[in-house]
Amino acid sequence: MKKAFIFFSILSLVLFRAQGNIGIATTSPRNNLDVNGDLNIGKKVFLDNGLGTLRAGQEGQLLVSQGSGKPPTWKTLRIPEYLSGQYYLIFNDSYRDFNSATPGGNTGQGITFTDRETATTIVPSTDFVLNTSYATLSATGKNFKSISGLTKDFTVNSSQSSTYFMFETVVQQNNTAGDASDIKFACGIFVDNLLKSIRINMLPRNPNASSTFVTHTQIGGVENLIPGTHNVRVACTRLTNPVAGKTIGIGVPATTTTTNLNNFMTQSSLKVDVYEIPQNFTSVIP
Repeated sequence: MKKAFIFFSILSLVLFRAQGNIGIATTSPRNNLDVNGDLNIGKKVFLDNGLGTLRAGQEGQLLVSQGSGKPPTWKTLRIPEYLSGQYYLIFNDSYRDFNSATPGGNTGQGITFTDRETATTIVPSTDFVLNTSYATLSATGKNFKSISGLTKDFTVNSSQSSTYFMFETVVQQNNTAGDASDIKFACGIFVDNLLKSIRINMLPRNPNASSTFVTHTQIGGVENLIPGTHNVRVACTRLTNPVAGKTIGIGVPATTTTTNLNNFMTQSSLKVDVYEIPQNFTSVIP
């Protein structure tokens, strides 16, 4: 008789509370069901999809909130498996310096050196060294110019990383006077305004051509950048004194009157790949 009384007392309490909030181990429930303690679920958890249909989660799924006023839902998280000590491609992007608004022109694309700009006073063995600043090489006398469309930010997440750059462009000199001299130039890849790659190249002599050009390809890299946002820029300079009437275009036709090249053909491009050994991960499930 005593057990029956206790049972009916508990049942009455539940029915009474069911008309408001139900509390377990609390006398002040704050929601329809408020459990002040551990919750042990022995079988399935069903979710109402908002349309009256109950759904049980599948193996490996997590219960995810969809925001205030919306029912929660089941989600499958696909987390890649990383092998310890292995490099993985984490960041990858490609950029181009192309001004399609002025086909055949050089406004807003590439860099140009006119016949009024004397060659740089550079000694490669001392000026072209690792980590030389862009400020030094862009100063008067060095005259490095940036290709504006290839100045970009990229992100590194791990202290163990390898970042690679591939730069490609077309370099041209208008050659209407039949100039037979070789034209030397240099391009550098800078990371956080410090020189990380330099290449000297040359437009070969060709007195019979109306406008000599060459494709310039350059690859550079840097190891173990500090995690965070970094900047890459590409800049070039001319190393040979100009001849009267001769203009050099890097990533752009030498002049607007050039007929054998256009903006699309000469545009510069830069590819950035960041490989990392993953380090910092927050566990989704303990």
